[in-house]
Amino acid sequence: MSLSQTAVLTQILLPIQTQTPTPSMNTSSMNVIPQWLQFPGWRWAVALVVIIIGIVLSRYITRLIGRPVARRFQRQSVAQTALRLVRSSIVLFTVALAASVVGLQVGDIVLSVTVFSAVLGIVLAPIAGSIINGLFILADQPYEIGDMIELDDGRRGFVDDITIRYTKIFTLDNTFLVVPNSSIREQLVTNFSAEDERVRQTLDIAVTYESDLERARELIQRAAASVDDVIEGGPDIRVGNARYPARPTVFLDSFGDDGIVLRLRYWVMRPYKLPAVESDVADAIWSRFQEDAAELEFPYPHRHLVFDHTSGSLDATVQTGPANGKSSTTSHMNAEARENGNVNQNTNKYNITLTLTLIATLDNRLMSFR
Repeated sequence: MSLSQTAVLTQILLPIQTQTPTPSMNTSSMNVIPQWLQFPGWRWAVALVVIIIGIVLSRYITRLIGRPVARRFQRQSVAQTALRLVRSSIVLFTVALAASVVGLQVGDIVLSVTVFSAVLGIVLAPIAGSIINGLFILADQPYEIGDMIELDDGRRGFVDDITIRYTKIFTLDNTFLVVPNSSIREQLVTNFSAEDERVRQTLDIAVTYESDLERARELIQRAAASVDDVIEGGPDIRVGNARYPARPTVFLDSFGDDGIVLRLRYWVMRPYKLPAVESDVADAIWSRFQEDAAELEFPYPHRHLVFDHTSGSLDATVQTGPANGKSSTTSHMNAEARENGNVNQNTNKYNITLTLTLIATLDNRLMSFR
């Protein structure tokens, strides 16, 4: 090919190469939304649809993986917390996706969080504390859902739910009690259902020094064993390395001013019935003491009035008679007192008339004032 032919061919191909179109990056061609759907505010509508889909999808996924997660953790509180975290992560992801549809970038979101973190830190400090304490509760496992616990103020109930922010308690008064985790971790929580629901109770009973001590022990043990929900006997109950008899037992606790104090210890099968069982045990003991022929009495304070020669002279007239179905005693007393001093000193006489109304006993004796 000659030089002239080459020049002609170059002149023919050069316009063709310059007219070859290059692919342009047109953003409108990459848009997924058709042009006929792009109405004013369509980005916000798409973002709202994305969020709704994310919420529905989070619920479906938590239901789908609920049983495997529950079998994996074996603790209901931990399993529920894990499912909540999965659900929250899905919702947050869809919210971020919806923000990108609207036009917000991740950098803008991070910048906004950085700007408002100092302000929100003061407001959200209690919530953050509850969340941290909730994580400690889930890790330490002081109680579990379904356990019966008692707080410092004496309120009892069953744990209904444990979250990373609060603990929900279903009280015995048929009310819900929501306690922040930051508050419940600072209290002394009594767990009645940690390992064994059987609870030991103690009751002090005093009898007079004249009572038959062995007979009193026997009656108290029988009375406690006759109450429902009180363990009558069986194998010893182990608490740590110690063993305690399951049947009701009575010990001599102390010698009081008015009588001997006996201490009853018994085990209750259901902790949520403690007030009723305590009342039934006390009522059974009282009934046994009243029905028994032995002289068993509960001590109570007595006060005796003693008159000696230093009190002067006392004249008393006692009259008893029925009044409105009750016996009454009226005493008219003339007391004469003399002052001690010189023999030549004149004697001062005082006439005092007192009227006292007393409750007379069946044998019409004035014994003591209670």
